[in-house]
Amino acid sequence: MVKNVLKIAGIVVGVILLVVIVYVLYVILSYKRIEDNKALKPEGNAKVKELKVEEEYTVVTQNCGFGAYTADFTFFMDGGTESRAKSKESAIKCMDMAAEEVKSHDPDFVLLQEVDTDSTRSHHINQLKQMKEHFTDYESVFAVNWNSAYLMYPLLKPHGEADSGILTFSNTDITSALRRSLTVSKSLSKLVDLDRCYSVSRIPVDNGKEMVLYNVHSSAYGGSDEIRTAQITKLTKDMEAEYKKGNYCVCGGDFNHDFTGDSAKKLGSKNIESAGWAQPFPKELLPEGISQCLDYDDEKLIPSCRNCDVPYGPDCAVLIVDGFLISDNVEMTELHNVNVDFSYSDHQPVVMKFRLK
Repeated sequence: MVKNVLKIAGIVVGVILLVVIVYVLYVILSYKRIEDNKALKPEGNAKVKELKVEEEYTVVTQNCGFGAYTADFTFFMDGGTESRAKSKESAIKCMDMAAEEVKSHDPDFVLLQEVDTDSTRSHHINQLKQMKEHFTDYESVFAVNWNSAYLMYPLLKPHGEADSGILTFSNTDITSALRRSLTVSKSLSKLVDLDRCYSVSRIPVDNGKEMVLYNVHSSAYGGSDEIRTAQITKLTKDMEAEYKKGNYCVCGGDFNHDFTGDSAKKLGSKNIESAGWAQPFPKELLPEGISQCLDYDDEKLIPSCRNCDVPYGPDCAVLIVDGFLISDNVEMTELHNVNVDFSYSDHQPVVMKFRLK
C-alpha cells in the first residue's frame, strides 16, 4: 500500500516537473527580438502636407497603461496584486478616457505608449484600432515593443500573452518611419522587459528640412545602469546626428527615469522607496544640442506617474517619468503635466508647445 502511494506520488511529481520544464522551454524558445532599423508604414491621411517654421505646434505624450489602471488598481510587478484590467468594459472605458483627454489639448502630434493589440491583460481588445477611431484626421505609426509568450504569473490570474506597442499620431504627413531597437537585459528578466524600442517619424518642413519625431518607452523592471546608459545614449546620439544635419528633433515618451532627478522627493512622496526603480535621468549623457524640457509652467510640479503597489492616495509614491527632449533649433513655448487624478492610467499626460526656429 505504501509503495503504491509513493509510486503514485512520484508519478504526479514527475508529471508536474515535466510540465514545468516544457513550459519554461516554451517561454525561452518563443522569445525573439524584432530586428533593428525596421521600416514602419504610416497609415491614415493627414490634412496638412508640411510644417511651417515659427508656427506653434502642440505635442502630447501619454502612457495609456493598456487600459487597466483605474485609480484603485495595483500591479503585481510593482508590489501590488492585480495583473489584468478589471474587465473588458473597464479597459475600453479607460482607453476612451485617455484618448478624450489627449484630444482636449488639440494636439498636432500624439505619442502613446502601452497600446495593446491582442493581450490577455487587456481582454484581447484591439486598442490600436480603438485609438485610431479617436484620431481620424491624423496619420499614425505603430511600433511593436512587446510580443510575449503566455506568462503564467501570478498563478491565480496569469498576466498571459501580450501584443503591445507605441503609437504615434501626426496631423501632418509622415514621409517615412523607422523602428529602432533598444538594448535590453540578456538575463531571464528580458522576458518581462518588453522588446524595448523607439520609433522615428519624419515630417517635412517648409524650409526643406525635416522634423524628426521620436516616441520612446525605455526600460524599468529589467533595467540596470549599463542598460539605461546604452538606451539613452543610442536615442540621443540618433537625435544629435539629425540635428547636425539641420533637422528638428522632438522626442517624447515614458523614459522610466525620474525625469527631473528629484521629482519623487519634491512631490512629497511618503513611500518614496517603492519607486526606487526610477533612477535619476542621466542628463550627463545628453550630447551638445539636445536638452530636456523642464521649465514647467508656473514652476508647479505635477506628477506624471504613480507607483502601483498601493491604490492612488496619500500613501502612493508619485514622480515624473514622462517628458520631452528637443534639439536646440526647437523652441519650447509651453510645458505642463496634466492632473487627472490617475483616473484611467498610472501615467498622466504631458503637454508641450513648441516652434521650429
